[in-house]
Amino acid sequence: MKKNIVKPITDLRNTNEISSLCHESDEPIVITKNGYDDLVIMSSDAYKKYNKSNNSNDFPSQSKCYGMIKVACATNYIHVACPSENSKEIIKIINDSKSLDLDILLFPELAITGYFCGDLFFQDSLIDSTLIAIEEIRKATIKNHTLIFVGAPIIYNDKLYNCALAMCDGKILGVVPKSSLPNYNEFYESRQFFEFHEENSSVIINGKIIPFGTKLIFSNKYQTNLKVACEICEDLWAVDTPSTHHSLAGANIIVNLSASNELYGKEDNRRLLVQSASNRLNCAYMYCSIGNGESSQDLVYSAHNIIAENGVILKESKLFENEMIVSEIDLEILESQRRKNTSFRNIHTTDYQTIFFEKKLNVKQLSRFINPHPFLPTNEEGALKYAKSVIKLQVMGLVKRLNHINCHNFVLGLSGGLDSTLALIVCYEAFKHLSLDAKGIHCISMPCFGTTNRTFSNAYKLANLLNVSYQEIDIKEAVLLHLKALNQDITNNNVAYENAQARERTQILFDYANKVNGIVIGTGDLSELALGWCTYNGDHMSNYAVNSSVPKTLIKFLVKSYANLHKELIEVLYDILDTPISPELLPSKNGELSQLTEEIIGPYELHDFFLYYLIKYNFSVEKIYYYACIAFKDMYNNDEIKKWLNLFIKRFFNNQFKRSCMPDGPKVTEISLSPRGDNRMPSDALYKDFYLK
Repeated sequence: MKKNIVKPITDLRNTNEISSLCHESDEPIVITKNGYDDLVIMSSDAYKKYNKSNNSNDFPSQSKCYGMIKVACATNYIHVACPSENSKEIIKIINDSKSLDLDILLFPELAITGYFCGDLFFQDSLIDSTLIAIEEIRKATIKNHTLIFVGAPIIYNDKLYNCALAMCDGKILGVVPKSSLPNYNEFYESRQFFEFHEENSSVIINGKIIPFGTKLIFSNKYQTNLKVACEICEDLWAVDTPSTHHSLAGANIIVNLSASNELYGKEDNRRLLVQSASNRLNCAYMYCSIGNGESSQDLVYSAHNIIAENGVILKESKLFENEMIVSEIDLEILESQRRKNTSFRNIHTTDYQTIFFEKKLNVKQLSRFINPHPFLPTNEEGALKYAKSVIKLQVMGLVKRLNHINCHNFVLGLSGGLDSTLALIVCYEAFKHLSLDAKGIHCISMPCFGTTNRTFSNAYKLANLLNVSYQEIDIKEAVLLHLKALNQDITNNNVAYENAQARERTQILFDYANKVNGIVIGTGDLSELALGWCTYNGDHMSNYAVNSSVPKTLIKFLVKSYANLHKELIEVLYDILDTPISPELLPSKNGELSQLTEEIIGPYELHDFFLYYLIKYNFSVEKIYYYACIAFKDMYNNDEIKKWLNLFIKRFFNNQFKRSCMPDGPKVTEISLSPRGDNRMPSDALYKDFYLK
């Protein structure tokens, strides 16, 4: 869907005018409310065209899996001390899941027997039944290439161990014993089982010699960056977790077969442990716990299943549901994070045994949520806290610079647009933090050829409401004189015409800062830096750039959040949010904007998405495109996404020279393009091999 016509919701009052515009343009018209897309209206002919094009808006064809694997955690109903019945439940789940084409399927701890069997674990009858059940489950996996983990008691060297069995395609690939047995009051596991702290060995199960030990890694022959290791329940709570050693040995998927009982508050603790483990180890963590059917003699079990990736919960079950949860794990995200983490530079694999299984990865459709706005919070409850935190970080960076140079005067160009509005808010909050008079904030409005009444008026209103110093300096004559000296035709609205205005404004700001013994506060944002959408040594330059790591989508969110917290500012801030984004460098037409940024360079929400995955996870351009087509499937067609992605890549590479000498500014989000920190990139790099073909 094109976004070349944008109107505020107040314009809907003029129904005849809007109707005429719809039919004349034959394109969708985006209606904004409080600065955000709210409605789309179009003529009936445009709607028919849209439907026709949208029907062919399939996901991009895949020649590779992009590192995606499909996994599931499944809690079977437990018949305590009855392996024959439990194996039927497990086999049914295995058979029912074939249509999902899973790469990994995880069952709970001691799923074949039940966890709360007590001294029945000493009974030969239970152990014999367990071996029969294991054989039945193994047979059920023939021609099934899913890597399956299921829990069972196993005898090794005349000792009983709580184990996880890894199976695939009719084979038991390995057996992993539990390392840490619980030692708190409600569990007496050490009465029945032994802890295992030996080197890898082997065990005989139903006549087959099987690798046995904690240092086993299961790797996919076709996707060698898929490396799975196992720990069991209490191992996650241990001080020295097996998963730490597994990860340092190269495992990037940790599975945990658990039998965690439920208590008030334990759900949150369990979730936090899984989430933090996946974050600390830059891995995916699959946690599957026992549930309904397990003994309620002293404890209750809730079937709490969790799939986490690199600190993010991808999927979580409802308690007491015994449900299967399914998600996709992105191995390339894990690879990218580990590449940057120096902890993984010395991999310890000498005492680990790698066992290969064969499974061609074939994830064609994603069920996991891909946030189209990755810089924004997905949790509404935490949104306000997030906004306050980001602004606070900007403020504290500015406070440090102010104190360091003993400066009590800020100078910034206030245009009535989003970026300068947020910069002013940050300056205002910094002065409040230091109990300084807001009159030390000098806002300068510099109208020229493209300035509209709306932005000019909003700048004036905002400055007065905050009681900061405000001054208007009309730069038309100065720019005309400059263009005349260049022998530039005033009717030629080329780059020189536009940039002369930007540089004139910057010159005034710096000279005025000298006059009041202050510093110039930069207003440019992260999105503009990424695209090079700034005039070199114009708005590109300042003494301190408070928005330098804040993308455009986040700026809108922060301004809106601040407006909702300050009712006296809500009217003017909402109108600023509702104003289409424009550099206002071309002459206005009847007082209206003639230059819309997103018509020229594309939607900022797309560019912010591209930037996030390019920098944070180092995705290939093809994968960014794949992700974007899923995240924006209801907003843009594939051709539009490809067009703007290629433009983003071209501009990102060609404008590195601007970022190589960008001013100081605080890092407040996950992404920064500072050449002194996060992004060391050559200014002469070619974009050719990064272009989407």
